[in-house]
Amino acid sequence: MPPPPHSPLLPPHLLRHLDGHALSTPLLDPLIRAASASASAPHHAFSLFLLLLRSALRPSHLTFPFLARAAARLASPRLARAVHAQPLRRGLLPHDLHVSNSLVHMYAACALPALARRLFDEIPRPNHVSWNALLDGYAKCRDLPAARRVFARMPQRDVVSWSAMIDGCVKCGEHREALAVFEMMEAIAARHDGVRANDVTMVSVLGACAHLGDLVRGRKMHRYLEEHGFPLNIRLATSLVDMYAKCGAIVEALEVFQAVPVENTDVLIWNAVIGGLAVHGMSRESLQMFQKMEHAGVVPDEITYLCLLSACVHGGLVDEAWSFFRSLEAQGLRPHVEHYACLVDVLGRAGRLEEAYGVVKSMPMKPSVSVLGALLNACHLHGWVELGEAVGRQLVHLQPDHDGRYIGLSNIYAVARRWQEAKKARKVMEERGVKKVPGFSEIDVGRGLCRFVAQDKTHPGSAEIYALLKLIAMDMKMKDDVTVPDYTYYLIVRQDKWIFQERNYTQDSSWRYFKPRAVSSATLSRIAHDAGLGDLDDR
Repeated sequence: MPPPPHSPLLPPHLLRHLDGHALSTPLLDPLIRAASASASAPHHAFSLFLLLLRSALRPSHLTFPFLARAAARLASPRLARAVHAQPLRRGLLPHDLHVSNSLVHMYAACALPALARRLFDEIPRPNHVSWNALLDGYAKCRDLPAARRVFARMPQRDVVSWSAMIDGCVKCGEHREALAVFEMMEAIAARHDGVRANDVTMVSVLGACAHLGDLVRGRKMHRYLEEHGFPLNIRLATSLVDMYAKCGAIVEALEVFQAVPVENTDVLIWNAVIGGLAVHGMSRESLQMFQKMEHAGVVPDEITYLCLLSACVHGGLVDEAWSFFRSLEAQGLRPHVEHYACLVDVLGRAGRLEEAYGVVKSMPMKPSVSVLGALLNACHLHGWVELGEAVGRQLVHLQPDHDGRYIGLSNIYAVARRWQEAKKARKVMEERGVKKVPGFSEIDVGRGLCRFVAQDKTHPGSAEIYALLKLIAMDMKMKDDVTVPDYTYYLIVRQDKWIFQERNYTQDSSWRYFKPRAVSSATLSRIAHDAGLGDLDDR
């Protein structure tokens, strides 16, 4: 029989399945399941469910997990509560474990961890699927302490449990903890023949390496994939490209990318390589890669154009930036605030401040701090004090606890030599209890992380480090001098020991390397003294 006249509007492909058939729950359940799995139209699952109810049919115990999955895909708290009410009215909860687990996952996906936990606590005998759903929910909601507690209490852990915990650490910015959890997983697997990582686990692990910029660990994870026979699917290839690019190994990123057949690529891996080339300052190469992407028939998305605009910023390509921005709109894609920030940045760096200011005024949304920050930097760089003052004050108003906003405003006043106002901006920052966060850098030496903070000399190797920096500065200065001494010295770190290397500057302007030798304190002091740096003990 045909659908009732007041049935919800359904797309033609679903209506074809119903045409000429008597409506029944066994007919509608597979259609609800298919709709719930759809990435583009999970809402059709609810249209089919309303059709089922209006036809006086009784839902099965399978109907509600499909609806829960659809609500999870839509991330709709309102629909989630409505779905929960249906099996509750029919007495399926809390004893139907399949329905209960699907609802726990649904609430977690809708960022309602408290409801997920309440439902979990009502389950008489939760199984490992129940625990995984709760753990994944806390991880997705970035409640890492709660996720840790659930993970510790789990009676058993499978690969889903470990992957959810690792991914939760990555989502919360605890990248070192993510790698530590992975190593714990591997250690337990080696001792007790436990579970091993899968593709999902390794994507999260590679993401942690990428965020840390840990190239050594990233290469180790790449070898792990090869040694354990992981096929290089598109997700893993994309993660490897992203990791190598963010760790500064763009050549290796390109090697991984080129190993993937063009017909198997998607927009995500193209975005990773285009963006990677951009951040390495290879702007022209980034734009050429985009041309190859178009030739391969891969349709760009908003992220693609953001990567291209970033490439234009790094390369100072103003005309190209405008071209990409217009192409973004011409293809029916909506420019986000990040696209405007890149456009303002590239215009500001090029000194086209009035044009940049015009872009900010024409934005359909309120300018973000990234947009205003780009405009402020341009004003500081090119001396437009009046506009810079207005933008700086707005940034201080938007982020009163951000030290950089006060310093940016102070710098604008300093450009105009308005020293009293510059001093006042710093004083306001102090009065509000905002402290300047000192700049720092980190380097992994000998499997240990060393952090160097600006003006800090608490590091045990500070004397040698500052001596090295002064020697490098001298060498850079001497390259511009007419007279160059016969020998200069460099210090390098090798195998946790300070090493110095002697270089001979010959007549043909080439460096001849001598064998490195370990540096003792006395030798280092002699080198510094000979170079006119004084005694290291006085530092």
